[in-house]
Amino acid sequence: MGMSNREYAKHREVSEGAVRKAIRSGRILLEPDGTIDPDRADIDWEQNTNPAQQRNTSIPQGNALDDPATQQKSTSVPDYQTSRSIKAAYDARLAKLDFEVRSGKLVAFDDVQVEAFNLSRRVRDRLLNIPHRIAATCAAETDAMTIERTLIEELRSAMEELTE
Repeated sequence: MGMSNREYAKHREVSEGAVRKAIRSGRILLEPDGTIDPDRADIDWEQNTNPAQQRNTSIPQGNALDDPATQQKSTSVPDYQTSRSIKAAYDARLAKLDFEVRSGKLVAFDDVQVEAFNLSRRVRDRLLNIPHRIAATCAAETDAMTIERTLIEELRSAMEELTE
């Protein structure tokens, strides 16, 4: 023989109205004699109740993977609360990424790769053009210091152009 609605409400530490509502919505089932089997009803109550709609939701302490019962459940479909937590965590990560992209803190990898390639190409081209530009000047010059200054000036000019 099971419990009455009032006894089960006391057992669950909820109002009798909450028990009636759970029965009406099908979250817990009555025995053929109209009573409530507390063991089965406790399991049904936990599995069929949306934790987000509860006033006193408790967050389990410790690592859920340490609990053998949780390890057994992990091979099956996660419960409602776990699924909601996982979804909320992913939504938060996506919102953060979206914010960082929109605020300019985060850019696409492909864009960075193309920009780095283009910059490297400009550096290479600018540096390889120096000998063509100053070859005649250096060939006509006999003073080593003047040739050195010309080379330094051209290299500095090329580097300053690339930093702009």
